[in-house]
Amino acid sequence: MLSKKYRFHSRGGVRYVYQKGKTIRSPKMSLIFAENTRGFTRVAVVVSKKVEKSAVGRNRIRRRVYEAIRLNLKYLPKERDYIFVVFSNDILKISSKELEEILGKLVEESRVCYNKQNG
Repeated sequence: MLSKKYRFHSRGGVRYVYQKGKTIRSPKMSLIFAENTRGFTRVAVVVSKKVEKSAVGRNRIRRRVYEAIRLNLKYLPKERDYIFVVFSNDILKISSKELEEILGKLVEESRVCYNKQNG
């Protein structure tokens, strides 16, 4: 599981990212990201009931995504908040490597999008 330091602790932070952040979409999930001034990265994973009806399934998806993030946390740019929104239950069936590739592409695209914004 991802360390408590790197997770959101209130709905206010998540609400801020939803309102002020930029969104990047892929076929299975989207990434919403925004800058923060905390000096470290914060991450949230959102899985709707529309994706998986059972709480067990939603939690399994959430755990898989958090684990892929934990293994690749050092590659995430610092001082940024990320919310991964899953909208396909295919995440349960794909391999861990494929999941990491999807997350990596989203994060890489967020870097490009951020650099265009500031550059």
